[in-house]
Amino acid sequence: MKKQYLLGVGLLFMLIVTISAYLIQFSLPKAQDSKTLVVVTSNGPNTYYVKNADEYAGFEYDLVHLFAKELGPEFSVKFVIADQLGKVIPTLLSGKAHFAAANLSITPQRAEVVKFGLSYLDVQQHIAFGIDQTPSPKSLTELIGKHIHVPKGSSYAERLKFLQASNPLLTWQETGSTDELLEQVNMGVLDYTVADDRMIDILQNFYPNIGKGMALAEPEQIAWAFPKSGDPWLYAKSVDFFKRIQQDGRLKNLIDRYYGHTERLAPVDVSKFLQLTHTTLPKYAALFKQGQELTDIDWRLLASISYQESHWDPFNTSPTNVRGMMMLTEQTADAMDVTDRLDAKQSILGGAKYINILKRQVPERIPEPDRTWMALAAYNIGFAHLEDARVLASRMKLNPDSWADIKTTLPLLNKAQYYSTVKFGYASGGAPVIFVESIRTYYGILEKYQAAHQSGAPNFEFKAFEFKPKK
Repeated sequence: MKKQYLLGVGLLFMLIVTISAYLIQFSLPKAQDSKTLVVVTSNGPNTYYVKNADEYAGFEYDLVHLFAKELGPEFSVKFVIADQLGKVIPTLLSGKAHFAAANLSITPQRAEVVKFGLSYLDVQQHIAFGIDQTPSPKSLTELIGKHIHVPKGSSYAERLKFLQASNPLLTWQETGSTDELLEQVNMGVLDYTVADDRMIDILQNFYPNIGKGMALAEPEQIAWAFPKSGDPWLYAKSVDFFKRIQQDGRLKNLIDRYYGHTERLAPVDVSKFLQLTHTTLPKYAALFKQGQELTDIDWRLLASISYQESHWDPFNTSPTNVRGMMMLTEQTADAMDVTDRLDAKQSILGGAKYINILKRQVPERIPEPDRTWMALAAYNIGFAHLEDARVLASRMKLNPDSWADIKTTLPLLNKAQYYSTVKFGYASGGAPVIFVESIRTYYGILEKYQAAHQSGAPNFEFKAFEFKPKK
């Protein structure tokens, strides 16, 4: 009798939860009526995070806002943040969001409870290990008995459960976030975790002791998740949206913004950079902030450019007599009123002014951050050669206003079949690509570890003048 009573109570509880979830779901107004997209996501470097005190970023964050913009100027976005990845789908199914945008892999288990939209990214799960602490595993048997954590409710946990069927001694714990667990692997607290290749590539730039080990599965697809009983209008609009941005190149540009520069630096380069941010950068931080005051260019970006150019060595001199913190030529120094290129202050402020001029020469229709990346490419190779690369992009039916496309045409400037057809001829076009992508990585690291500087209006008066191809 007691057992029947408890069973009845349990069934009643499940029924109440089901009915409550149903009622909650339909208490959320349809996006088409409310003009507000309510989206559940989780914090992470590839989803949604606070970039500065009042500025947000993340691949999913930008993607959702682009979707809202496509729906119409009257649409806004409200994010619901799940404190664990495993709570994203339950939050969606409780009716608290119209859809989930949280870097969710399409898995058989998830597809049983939600409806996935059009996939827009591919990832592959890998074992992450500490380079200095543990060897890279060559087989699953090497993971047995090791200290392994993965986020609860993640596709990584699903994969391990699948693999456990043929490896019953394989065990792990489900806790924490991917970022936290990778940091613990980096510190040697954990033997291993599992993460997708894109996440590992991003976080290796912050945790250089992380190694990317063997793959645990074939590549998976990432997509937004919708309730199976959700709004068919919104679902159809999302499918149309992804088809459109895949065709017009906007998805490619967004992927490049967050992932296009993540594999440029070796762990030893990241380690050295992190070390110098503690020992050398503090000596010059105030000067980089003066550069921001002068030009409104983020001081952390100026510091990243300077590191790529000189490793913050004010006396650095190249065989071609390019000198100083910002490695200025005599021509550029004269144009920027720099009388001593080995003076750190003059070099930093002169370089900042020069970058500002290059940014103003880039067509205004080119949006950020592409406009800045192109200006930096011009800083390295000269504006004329950048324009040649943009001409090649147009001829090849690529987008001359997209950095993702320009970085594919710049390296063509060292091939006779291409450079012979453009105005300024040969250039070592691969160099500016490496230059810009490395700066993007350093800048991302400084954004994570160094506070933004609040500056007033820039006090640099723009002076237009003509530059030759080399800086």
